[in-house]
Amino acid sequence: MKKIVQRLQEPTPKFFRKLRNIGLALTAVGGVIATAPISLPSLLVSIGGYLAVAGGIASAVSQSAIHRDD
Repeated sequence: MKKIVQRLQEPTPKFFRKLRNIGLALTAVGGVIATAPISLPSLLVSIGGYLAVAGGIASAVSQSAIHRDD
């Protein structure tokens, strides 16, 4: 468990920082669509849910990437 925490605290490479930010944006957009206070077609609500999940996964994976000088 300690190695996971250390890995998440390491600097993230530039590409993965951009990917993490895109994932966070997808999560936000998906969350807004999925929880919209107005009635939306079910297809659009489903797409919003998928965007939220995909964005969360992309953000989590990107945050765990580290730069290695091997």
